[in-house]
Amino acid sequence: MKKLLLLIAVILTGSMAYSQNKGPVACCYPTATQRFAMLANNPKFVKAHPNPLPFRFQSAIAKAITYKTPDGKTAVAYELKAKKTTNNYLLVVHEYFGLNDYIKQVSEKLYNDLGNVNVIALDLYDGKVTADRNEAAKLMQSVKEDRAQAIVKGAIAYAGSKARIATIGWCFGGGWSLQTTLLAGKQAVGCVMYYGMPEQDVDKLKTLNTDVLGLFGNKDQWINPKVVATFEENMKKAGKKLTVYSYDADHAFANPSGPNYNSTAGKDAYAHTLAFLKPRLK
Repeated sequence: MKKLLLLIAVILTGSMAYSQNKGPVACCYPTATQRFAMLANNPKFVKAHPNPLPFRFQSAIAKAITYKTPDGKTAVAYELKAKKTTNNYLLVVHEYFGLNDYIKQVSEKLYNDLGNVNVIALDLYDGKVTADRNEAAKLMQSVKEDRAQAIVKGAIAYAGSKARIATIGWCFGGGWSLQTTLLAGKQAVGCVMYYGMPEQDVDKLKTLNTDVLGLFGNKDQWINPKVVATFEENMKKAGKKLTVYSYDADHAFANPSGPNYNSTAGKDAYAHTLAFLKPRLK
């Protein structure tokens, strides 16, 4: 009898896992970004994100901006305007700890190295940032899918309908780089994702308007070689081009503010990033 009741409860729970307009809800059918956020329930995952080293960066050319989002709210971001008017944009998505000074510094480095391009670093944490890995886990898990999409869509609208949009992100932001590219639709011209959770829905991947560059660490226990291999297989099924570089490195190998930084891998990955983005943002 108990087994029967349990089975009924499971069936009822499953039947309730559909919203009126949006199909299955996240509890039973988590999205790629939600799957990554769920990893923060594992203490080993949190420990795999050591607190970043103290770091301060003050730009002389960037500015904080706000823009409207489709959910009736506003979002904050960090913008570096191109010196000459251009429709080329790079949307940067922060990692686990939020839009901190490291992300601001690397955004400016990309701005300088790519040439005449507008760079906007998005803030999916709505102004919150931390240097504590446990707090970062809470922030990442508090991100609501619809709100994050609204922030991305608002940034795309801010760039304008004629904008040619490339994206880049690391860790949490690596997955959201790919999602941002999907949301950009036909405006997308390039996507770079560092050790982020790939999209597994082949039908969604079929809608990609651009190639993807994936940069991963073979020692990463979470976005591991098996996850990467599945991503490669799914992109092939979708008929989309994915270029992967895998390094003998751990998660967050490209972040010099953290102890997992691997200088050799980080520099090589950055060289591939520039080689990928430059011809797409001319």
